[in-house]
Amino acid sequence: MTKLGFQLYSARNFPPLSETLSKLSAAGYAHVEGYGGIYATMDDAALKALRADLDTAGLTMPTGHFGLDMLEKETRRALKVAETLGIKAIYCPYLLPDLRPSDASGWFAFGQRLQEAGKPFRDAGYVFGWHNHDFEFKTLSDGSTPQEQILAGGPELSWEADIAWVVRGGADPFAWIESYGKRISAVHVKDIAPAGENTDEDGWADVGHGTVAWKDLVAALSSTAVEYYVVEHDNPNDLDRLITRSIAAFEGY
Repeated sequence: MTKLGFQLYSARNFPPLSETLSKLSAAGYAHVEGYGGIYATMDDAALKALRADLDTAGLTMPTGHFGLDMLEKETRRALKVAETLGIKAIYCPYLLPDLRPSDASGWFAFGQRLQEAGKPFRDAGYVFGWHNHDFEFKTLSDGSTPQEQILAGGPELSWEADIAWVVRGGADPFAWIESYGKRISAVHVKDIAPAGENTDEDGWADVGHGTVAWKDLVAALSSTAVEYYVVEHDNPNDLDRLITRSIAAFEGY
């Protein structure tokens, strides 16, 4: 059975974190994924305490999201965070709307920027890549997409594929898996509610309780380089429900 992880951003509104880790362990999750909001205010002592909490819960943190500013301007600190928490794969997760290029050459240049930002991390032995949302799949004036240009500009970039955002971006995830499977090292496992449902959760759903064809996707992903599957829900209103229902559904795939 594939070991399943959990993006801790999904639990940001349900403190304390130590309690979330205990719940995840009890439910059968093997690992978690960190994000910048956790690391931002942590000193060395706090990082070590988090690592101790992970160890106590029997969980690892093999993947983590780091903002571009930290990656470029606080590289040594990001390396320290990754080393302390046992992170193996580092992903840049987002680009604010006012910073997004408007054409293919701009997105290609952004891919080059990510390639350069990732060099110290690759040199230190980490996987380094990009995590998508929906805007990367909107067609540009030349017919390409930002995602294509990012991956072309950064030929050594790995890809953490957030499948549900691919779908929300209007793209076919199966086609992207077929074309870029060798670049995919991690996958976000989340679901989309039927139209008009779960509006208080921004239209997201627990895994297996939405419209994303996860059984078929897991089969398609089996031939890729994916190493980590990570459950995520951007705005759940019931953390316990999300944790238990998502892993129960995924175990059936």
